[in-house]
Amino acid sequence: MEKMPYQPHLEPSLPPASVQPPATISSDWRTGLPALAGNLVTLREMRASDAPALFAALSSEQVSKFISPPPATVEGFGRFISWAIRQRQSGQYVCFAVVPHGSDTAVGIFQVRSLEPAFGTAEWGFALASECWGTGIFVDGAEMIVDFAFEVLGVHRLEARAALKNGRGNGALRKLGAVQEGVLRRSFLRNGEYLDQALWTILEDDWLQAKTVWGSRVIH
Repeated sequence: MEKMPYQPHLEPSLPPASVQPPATISSDWRTGLPALAGNLVTLREMRASDAPALFAALSSEQVSKFISPPPATVEGFGRFISWAIRQRQSGQYVCFAVVPHGSDTAVGIFQVRSLEPAFGTAEWGFALASECWGTGIFVDGAEMIVDFAFEVLGVHRLEARAALKNGRGNGALRKLGAVQEGVLRRSFLRNGEYLDQALWTILEDDWLQAKTVWGSRVIH
């Protein structure tokens, strides 16, 4: 079994949610990810050509402080992209590139991986270039990826883990509506130190009720 080479964290800085028009969501995602259109960004399938941009966006110390080490080279990101596509085809994992409107350059990723058969329980996370923090890009993408998880992947329980030292990341999860269920003691090894992590969850029923405030997303 292949090991996931890159596990991003939950990015800080969450502005208020924005309103989107309702739309019907459907996708045969195993044969290819749809494009999710938000107010500020589009989430689309990663491409081999995204490797240089993702390496530049996610390799800084500021971005990688609370995540597992990202690939150390452009070639490593290329291998990660190929791995992610294979995992999507097998029905175990999806990973979207984050692309601001008016550009075709990826500035980060959102991912969801299955923790049990058929995505009943899944884990999500993301990494975003530091220059995008506080711009509204996170919440725009986060609402779309969580909506995709529940409405398309069929997730019932969506989990996230964030190092307790990552105060901004934990704050972002809280503002999104996630519930902290506990602390996973010394569960994350980073730079030779075992860190405690908070376990956050969003349940399908809670999300669908909250979604009536801002509507559904458009899939092309």
